[in-house]
Amino acid sequence: MDDLGLIVAVTAGLGLLVALVGVWAMWALRRRSIGVMLAVVMVVSIAATLAGVVAITLKMIIEGEVRDIVLSVVAVGGLVGLGVAYVLARRVVGESRRLVAAVREPPFTAPSGLPAELQTIADTLEEAYARERALEGARRELVAWVSHDLRTPLAGMRAMAEALEDGVVTDRATVERYHRQIKLEVERLSAMVDDLFELSRIHAGSLRLSRARVGLADLVADTVAGAEPLARAKGVLLTAEAAEPVPVEADATALGRALGNLVVNAIRHTPSDRTVVLRAGVDSGMACLSVSDCCGGIPEEDLPRVFEVAFRGEAARTPTREAREGGGAGLGLAIAQGIVEAHDGMIGVINDGPGCRFEIRLPLVR
Repeated sequence: MDDLGLIVAVTAGLGLLVALVGVWAMWALRRRSIGVMLAVVMVVSIAATLAGVVAITLKMIIEGEVRDIVLSVVAVGGLVGLGVAYVLARRVVGESRRLVAAVREPPFTAPSGLPAELQTIADTLEEAYARERALEGARRELVAWVSHDLRTPLAGMRAMAEALEDGVVTDRATVERYHRQIKLEVERLSAMVDDLFELSRIHAGSLRLSRARVGLADLVADTVAGAEPLARAKGVLLTAEAAEPVPVEADATALGRALGNLVVNAIRHTPSDRTVVLRAGVDSGMACLSVSDCCGGIPEEDLPRVFEVAFRGEAARTPTREAREGGGAGLGLAIAQGIVEAHDGMIGVINDGPGCRFEIRLPLVR
């Protein structure tokens, strides 16, 4: 028993020493190739095994021909282990370099036949690159839309300002009309800049919410009150249905803006003498806000793109003159989606009846 205790003690001590040296070597080589790291691991394992043999040999428990046989077996095992580690390290390094080469050669396509972990990384990178390409396309489309929407009112304001400055327009009625038009265009451009700022905050993840308990009925009433003048000017009947009290934890200002964007969007695309209905209630254990319009519906192929930046869908809906003139930069639905998702909610759209129905789903207050 004493011999066994001594062997265990010596083996543990030498193994601990080898392990510490191995940990230090791996830390020192942490920026080197994975193959080097695997070699260090194998060397440490073999050295720890040899420590036990050394302990037995020092105790003279085995000697002579038996000792030589044991040492030979350990040496062969160590060489075999190093060989396997070398082959494994070469494969890991080779596959890693193949993945790096694929990343450096756009467009990135995930190579096949990689080890499971590297294949997961490659597939994740491919999805990320696809999302980045989609976002880049959306950004380019947004720049094109915004450039067009800025150029048109700016050209009109410049022409009116030059006409006023040069005295081309002198009668009072025309001068007042030009002033009103310039003011309207300035307000529109200001709203567009606000939308761009809000969207940049959403994409940057810097949207700050001041959550409090909010009743959806109050939110619906405020939204209807704010959108009623636009609906009246358009000749659209705006109605609300919010029978039961539905409390949610939300930023009333931000959520009101998201809901208002949906309502304004519905009014703009609904012909005169038709109806836009705003509803609030509970569905499948979640608070639900819906906006139903009479826009004529959205083609099925366009439904997944409705909330994309700069998507307007004039070809999808009934193209009224007011919708073309007041469509803005196509940011309202994208902003609404960002605000709803920041509230841990979901937003979607389906074709329903004479138009489509936008739905916002939020967690109920427990």
